[in-house]
This record gives sequence, C-alpha cells and structure tokens, in this order.
Amino acid sequence: QVQLVESGGGLVQAGGSLRLSCAASGRTTSSYTMGWFRQAPGKEREFVITISQNGAYIYYADSVKGRFSISRDNAKNTVYLQMNSLKPEDTAVYYCAASRKVVARRRAEYDYWGQGTQVTVSS
Repeated sequence: QVQLVESGGGLVQAGGSLRLSCAASGRTTSSYTMGWFRQAPGKEREFVITISQNGAYIYYADSVKGRFSISRDNAKNTVYLQMNSLKPEDTAVYYCAASRKVVARRRAEYDYWGQGTQVTVSS
C-alpha cells in the first residue's frame, strides 16, 4: 500500500509556472512507476506525464511536451511536476498516481491515487 498526497497547486497567470509535489508514504516510491493525470470540469481524467521507477523512461502527453517535466527523489519518496508556460487550458485538478507496471500511460494501469490539487491558469 502507498498513500499519495499532492501539493503545490494554486492560481497562476498564463505564461507562469508552478511545481507540484507528490509525497508518498507506505511503500517507497522507488517500487513504482509514477504519473500525473489531470481532470478539467466536465472532462475525463487524462494522462499528463509519467516516469519509470529508476527515472530512465519519461513519457509526455503531446499537449504538455516542451512545457512540463517530471522528476523523482526516491530518497524523499517524492515526485515533482514542473509546469512552465502554463495556459488556461491547463486548468484542472492534478492527480498523482503510482503503478506497479514498468511503463504506464493509461489510467487503468495505476494502482494508487492521490486526492488531487487544483491548478487554475487565468488568461
């Protein structure tokens, strides 16, 4: 079992930056592939970015390539999502998730989820 808690969300102007954190407790995050998803009002939860257990593989949604990055500090059991050049369409609740799979880009492939943190980008 692993518990995930996101933080760092907030209100930012278009073009700005935010860094989200996902702190894990329970089993160490080094055992899991970690990912970020987001869900805007009235829309399905969508994949944003993922990083493999050892950080060797990172996959991005096309919509965030060149703007978002992910990193992990397994010693701190924390995963980070750096979001730059934010756009109003990035507004959503952002969820951290953990997967036992080596590579995971679909929602169904993730085993544990955080409660989410709101990111609002104003135009």
